[in-house]
Amino acid sequence: MNSVAITNIQNWLHGNYDQSFKDEILKLQNENPTDLEDAFYRNLEFGTGGLRGIMGIGTNRINKYTIGMATQGYANYLKKCFGKDVSVAVAHDCRNNSRTFAEITANVFAANGIKVYLFESLRPTPELSFAIRHYGCKGGVVCTASHNPKEYNGYKAYWDDGAQMVAPHDKNVIIEVEKIVNVDEVNWTGGEQNITIIGKETDEAYLSMVKGLSIYPDVCETQHDLKIVYTPIHGSGIMLVPKALKMFGFDNVHIVEAQATPNGDFPTVNYPNPEEKETMSMGLAQAEALNADILLGTDPDADRVGIGVKNDKGEWILMNGNQTALLAFNYMIEARKAKGIAKPNDMVVKTIVTTNMIDAIAKRNEVACYNVLTGFKWIASLIKEKEGKENYIVGGEESFGLMIGDEIRDKDAVSAVALICEMAAYEKNKGRSLFDKLIDLYIEYGFYKEHLVSITKKGMNGVAEIAEMMEGYRKNPPATICNISVQTLLDYELQKGKNLLTGEEWKIDLPKSNVLQFELEDGTKISARPSGTEPKIKFYFSVNMPLENARMFHETEKILDDKIAKMMIEIGL
Repeated sequence: MNSVAITNIQNWLHGNYDQSFKDEILKLQNENPTDLEDAFYRNLEFGTGGLRGIMGIGTNRINKYTIGMATQGYANYLKKCFGKDVSVAVAHDCRNNSRTFAEITANVFAANGIKVYLFESLRPTPELSFAIRHYGCKGGVVCTASHNPKEYNGYKAYWDDGAQMVAPHDKNVIIEVEKIVNVDEVNWTGGEQNITIIGKETDEAYLSMVKGLSIYPDVCETQHDLKIVYTPIHGSGIMLVPKALKMFGFDNVHIVEAQATPNGDFPTVNYPNPEEKETMSMGLAQAEALNADILLGTDPDADRVGIGVKNDKGEWILMNGNQTALLAFNYMIEARKAKGIAKPNDMVVKTIVTTNMIDAIAKRNEVACYNVLTGFKWIASLIKEKEGKENYIVGGEESFGLMIGDEIRDKDAVSAVALICEMAAYEKNKGRSLFDKLIDLYIEYGFYKEHLVSITKKGMNGVAEIAEMMEGYRKNPPATICNISVQTLLDYELQKGKNLLTGEEWKIDLPKSNVLQFELEDGTKISARPSGTEPKIKFYFSVNMPLENARMFHETEKILDDKIAKMMIEIGL
């Protein structure tokens, strides 16, 4: 057995840990030593966003001890930065043990003399970001594992602007967390008087902010009977999404009842992710049965949104995250211009792996479009940098996340659902659908087609295998793919761009990140990025070509799909 695992196991068996945990260790020693080793072979890494992992005993698992030790380290850093007058907000989603982990987090903060605003029950993650800003907190934590399978939970840490941490605080918090090597160093109890329970009044303030994002409330009023189907997929979206839709004026909302009750076992789905057709299948069936105008689904912590619409054949389909993002970006630009509220210094922000069609839309409308690394903390960081100089209106990424307006600093599916329904109402008011609008945009800007491939590498060797794959692409980039020259290699880890045809090199002015991008001569873009939260490596494909007219949509889409399929084979996926 791994020597680190042996040491960690002995520390738990002889340390100040619950007897039930020790009994489980002894049981696994006899019945499943492989699982025991995996649970203890390392300390679960507190990354730049916090913790995420499988729940269970062990140093490599999410449990009361890994949560408590992380909170102690974070509390120490907050006090170093801000002194004694520190407050934080704490929230959680629907996952098994999330309430327990949130209460442990709150108790440890409070025992360290920190004032805590703890939500009374589950809430969407974006409301935690809002609460940090609303109450003037110095930081915050939400216990969630987003859209991961039911075995997972996590711990997302935030800074005083309501965003997840960036440099220098992200690395400095990690240093403080790693200093906590023993559970006896954690202040577990003793500050309960420092905890304030929050709920309804915070909800009302948050929903008021969401309502203020509406551009065409009169259109929502006219189309108040827009037939909407919504599923929270057993998650925290049920707490606020229906209320937000009601505030926007929509009164024909149908909830997928089988998925309406919060449940960390996610009994009706294998994977609680609105990106997945299987996950959205109940919603799609209900939308078809009701002849609805639109279907929306949010993930367990309600920061991602998936949408379903009818295509030109009357079939219900799910839009991908790039399609949802480009519709939202276009609406925020187009509608603000039509309403006369656009500003010369308006800006939008997207990530480097999100469709370049958004760049084209922004350029034609003379709106600044910035590209940042993957993760909404980088969008938030840019907003902070541009405050007072440019006017942020919308940001997003291909993984079903949108952040509309700057009063929160993380992706927000509650406001996104409301604005997407307003978008659908805006088009219906003109006798059209969101799918019709999508096709119009393809005709105007070109048909951009994206595809994501995720490869999972589990266990102790998984991280090494992913690192080996990245190093192979980095050292030996392909010269051609499907007989098309690879023109540019962008290495965000080395912060270097290189024209492979001319040898010209330049510096990439973004923080380091283990991402590689290959740009081909025909405008194709292929990106490779290890996930920061799961044992996966992700490959993003983006191809494009002109779309002559709406009748050519399906034929053109097949050409682009075939091109992506050939490229996947050629690079060994």
